Amino acid sequence: MTGRLSGKAAIVTGGARGLGLVFVRALLAEGARVLAVDIADIGAAEAAGARAMRADITQAADEVARACQEAFGRIDILVNNAALYASLPVARYDAIDLETWDRVMAVNVTGTYKMIRATAPVMEAAGAGKIVNITSGTVKKGMGGMLHYVSSKGAVQAMTRALSRELGPSGVCVNNLAPGLTLSDSILANPDHVEATRAKVLASRAIPRDGLPEDLVGALVFLCSDESDFMTGQTVAVDGGSVNT
Repeated sequence: MTGRLSGKAAIVTGGARGLGLVFVRALLAEGARVLAVDIADIGAAEAAGARAMRADITQAADEVARACQEAFGRIDILVNNAALYASLPVARYDAIDLETWDRVMAVNVTGTYKMIRATAPVMEAAGAGKIVNITSGTVKKGMGGMLHYVSSKGAVQAMTRALSRELGPSGVCVNNLAPGLTLSDSILANPDHVEATRAKVLASRAIPRDGLPEDLVGALVFLCSDESDFMTGQTVAVDGGSVNT
């Protein structure tokens, strides 16, 4: 059976575990060829059938783009998933050290931009492409104790809106996928996050249950597929109706 992404070549950053690994498997299941990129052990992505590359997107975005072109001859999809979140301690704004702030911005904002800068010209030349930036519902609601993270995702959402204007004439669509609190293995490994937010998040949802990584797959595949060709600059919240845009 032909998948909805058959023949497409995709890059998924942060693809070694958590949401990223779920995204890698989802794109593969729809027929895409996938390059999974992460600074962590990429064995699980390779086992799933992806090509895998250990790389820091803040330093090696150009190398990642070249690797995808060399492997597949094209770049059709970029899923900007790599970000610092689960490993960050919950802290008041005045207790966040500047080194941590700068690292969050370097990965979540500048790393996202560098990946787009490295891959979008290939898509523009081809006259089509899909960029999906993984952001967060916290941009709409705010979230105490995570000012650096929320600020970084707000910047990415603004980046998406601006880029959609620049890339739209070339046929490249740029959209945000904004999860709420999602119980991936990465977030479950840091129970402080779950304890600090879970009850409030559940109370805010129109569908009052935990979000699971699989809940995001349908929206992700849609945003990566030809079905979303007339959609750009948008934020799709998949959070059980917590944001309720």
